[in-house]
Amino acid sequence: MSANPSVGRVRCPVCARPQAQCLCSLIPRLWPPTQVLVIQHPDEASHALNTARLLVPGLVNAHLLVTENLQEHPAWIRRLQDPQWRNELLFPGERAQVLAPAPADVRPRRLVLLDGTWRKARKLVYLNPVLQTMAQVCLPDGLVSRYRLRKVPQPGALSTIEAGAEALAVLHPGFDKHALLAPFEALIEGQIRAMGQARYLQNYGAGPDRAGE
Repeated sequence: MSANPSVGRVRCPVCARPQAQCLCSLIPRLWPPTQVLVIQHPDEASHALNTARLLVPGLVNAHLLVTENLQEHPAWIRRLQDPQWRNELLFPGERAQVLAPAPADVRPRRLVLLDGTWRKARKLVYLNPVLQTMAQVCLPDGLVSRYRLRKVPQPGALSTIEAGAEALAVLHPGFDKHALLAPFEALIEGQIRAMGQARYLQNYGAGPDRAGE
């Protein structure tokens, strides 16, 4: 046994996985025209299976903002209110329009994703008026999550990295969503192998209510 109990728990600063299970070799460096901003609830930052930490490094023009209150980040509020950008919030709701390319709009596009449980994601919207005033979009129906370690709370619910990959594929036909999802697939497969198929089937027939991981 190591004299240092912290040895073996050192995590990669990029993907946040234990060093022995680092997924960075699978993370691409893609540059879609649309900028992505992931607003992560602080409670999600240390979640073992969080996928925002796999999504953002895979996109050159993506940003991860860990906060519950955007008032602490006035520069981002200004960016999200900038009329020279097409800013959209990817979040289902009554006023959400199905995501689609905007060939007639010459403005640069920014897509905002919320990373957290559904309850926390709704709280992020409630606490931040700038999110309430943004154009709201949703993914097309019929998408199925591959996050097999969680039972989705409703049809079409996806992990954060899946939502980002599917959204960019809709906006930019030909976008390589499979390259973006490669570390996520490896993460899930590795977790299932580690626990064994029998335990996986026993323990993950149900899961918590999560909007993104």
